Amino acid sequence: MSKLKIAVQKSGRLNEDSMKILKAIGISIDNGKDQLKASARNFPLEVFYLRNGDIPQYLRDGVVDAAIIGENVLIEKGNDLNIVERLGFSKCRVSIAVPKSSGAKSLKDLEGKRIATSYPNTVNQFLDKAGIDANLHIINGSVEIAPNIGLADAVCDIVSSGSTLFKNGLKEIEVLLKSEAVLATSPKISQDNQAIIDKIQFRLQSVLKGRENKYVLLNAPNDKLDRIVKILPGMNSPTILPLAKEGWSSLHSVINKNDFWDVIDELKVNGAEGILVCPIENMVL
Repeated sequence: MSKLKIAVQKSGRLNEDSMKILKAIGISIDNGKDQLKASARNFPLEVFYLRNGDIPQYLRDGVVDAAIIGENVLIEKGNDLNIVERLGFSKCRVSIAVPKSSGAKSLKDLEGKRIATSYPNTVNQFLDKAGIDANLHIINGSVEIAPNIGLADAVCDIVSSGSTLFKNGLKEIEVLLKSEAVLATSPKISQDNQAIIDKIQFRLQSVLKGRENKYVLLNAPNDKLDRIVKILPGMNSPTILPLAKEGWSSLHSVINKNDFWDVIDELKVNGAEGILVCPIENMVL
């Protein structure tokens, strides 16, 4: 039976989040410490633990069939590769930062300056579009120290919380792009393994949809049902069940997490009581 080879980052936050999402879609991985390859117990899949920057080439060459990888890495090294699903975690941005003491306030102030980065292709493309001529110093590793040792006037690197920039006395002046983890596939993936990817993608969409919504149960007097039904968005329409208490009903619905508190406030004003909220593990549409 064919097995899908999927690459994930060898270590770090993206590795942890990748393994969590695989577990959430029901795939159990037998992985021990420092293993470079591990098999799933209950699914035709092998996980390869690789350096993030090497993954695009492995995808291109067909060494692995798919990967969970930061979109920023694909933009830098794998623009030709196919993204099949955005995963919504490990979010970050690629930004240009300068020392807080610097007089540079915008991209145009970097004309003729030195920028240290691990993302030369991304930076060059961005500077070309902006018509800025700067000198790049390519550094593999921590670039934030470059201005402090006189190597560069600015840096371009990934930023999550911004704490690393703060600790190194830097400030952001330009965001080049925003990134998140994505599922990408190899152009050489076989038809059999594409069918496995389709199954994984279906499961991922169910889990991700569940995370975007909350399940709500509430009680309401029957004379206020019409108003409350109009407030509840739901997938189609809320489920309404009679309660033992005469003149009252229980309503069950789904609310998008982004609208959640506004909807709850409106429900309370319109007579809803005993509101219970439950997380949704999977949402199959």
